[in-house]
Amino acid sequence: MFRLENKIAMITGGAQGIGKSIAMMLAQSGADIIIADTNADGIENTKKEIETIGRKVLGVSCNVSASVEVDLLVKKSLETFHRIDILVNNAGITRDTLMMRMDEKDWDLVMDVNLKGPFLLTKAVSQIMMRQRWGRIINMASVVGLMGNAGQVNYSASKGGLVAFTKSVAKELASRNITCNAIAPGFIETKMTEKLDEKVKESYLSVIPLKRFGRPEDIAALVQFLASENSGYITGQVIGIDGGMFMR
Repeated sequence: MFRLENKIAMITGGAQGIGKSIAMMLAQSGADIIIADTNADGIENTKKEIETIGRKVLGVSCNVSASVEVDLLVKKSLETFHRIDILVNNAGITRDTLMMRMDEKDWDLVMDVNLKGPFLLTKAVSQIMMRQRWGRIINMASVVGLMGNAGQVNYSASKGGLVAFTKSVAKELASRNITCNAIAPGFIETKMTEKLDEKVKESYLSVIPLKRFGRPEDIAALVQFLASENSGYITGQVIGIDGGMFMR
């Protein structure tokens, strides 16, 4: 296990699904945790679980696309922990439909949460990391941000934009010993994907060489590595976790 003692990790969308798995694994690795989410009940439940393993945790209700709320999140985090070492930009939403039927508001909403959110968080937190001269920024992209997907032009565009954002941030911050990488998950079993029609699931499974869907723990394990000292010479990379679904 990659150890994270004396590190403070902020995870957006950390109250449920992949984000919760990340928060739990980083806590188990020794980090204290900041959970930012819009799900107040989920924040409290996850907070209690983390506290039972002996780590400190701060839970903050936050819409990552609102700069005022992001500023308040960072302020509360510094008041509690005095530093932020790891940022995981995991919060994301979908509003799927074919492009010809897509409302402008659904385009804007997905872009605001999935792309503007990481910009606001990274801008705020990187200033802290620069003073510390150490930091790990991990962005949750998607396989569809690399290969595209019918019915997800907004989501695919937001994740493709996040890939380019990651590479640019990596170049800007490398001189301060801050790395920035992206993870591109494929089909991961979560409450969001449980709602999909069985025929849709079967069609995805048919193009995955490993013939299984991913688990949130698969993503969390990579985040654990990228957040650690062991990953210090890796930056600006996009790492796929998709069972071989998309091979670049």
